[in-house]
Amino acid sequence: MSRPAHNDKLHWRSEPHKGDVDAVRDIVVSTGFFNDEEVGVAMELVEERLGRGEASGYHFIFAEQPDGKVIGYACYGPIAGTRSSFDLYWIAVHHTGRRGGLGREIMTRAEHAIAKAGGTRIYVETSSRMQYEPTRNFYLRLGYKQDAMLEDFYGQGDAKVIFVKVVG
Repeated sequence: MSRPAHNDKLHWRSEPHKGDVDAVRDIVVSTGFFNDEEVGVAMELVEERLGRGEASGYHFIFAEQPDGKVIGYACYGPIAGTRSSFDLYWIAVHHTGRRGGLGREIMTRAEHAIAKAGGTRIYVETSSRMQYEPTRNFYLRLGYKQDAMLEDFYGQGDAKVIFVKVVG
């Protein structure tokens, strides 16, 4: 597969298209990190947004190459019952587009969109398994702070690690 176009050649959009369900599946599967159930959840969030629009509470940032291929995305939304806290549900970059700063650019765009929507705190969760160490380091490099660890959350020896960043 070819490397993605440089980030300044990407098209950025926030409205999902029908083809994004398959694009999200391809991106998430390409990472090698997620099981079938998790892949299904990622796809369902796009479907929910397509079906219910903004009422779904799911918002997206898509990075699209000049040829129309979606190479990375983020999904986020306000946390019900809070005044200004948001969850980052997903961020993923296709394996062919990794290590080029695209993940950082997607996060920056998501953070700006959240702040513009009145968000002041962004929460992100991930696994404590060694496989996810690069993911945890990514969040730390972007200024997120580890706020909590829920032992054995995903399974025996697999804690949920929760990060937070104040924005806005």
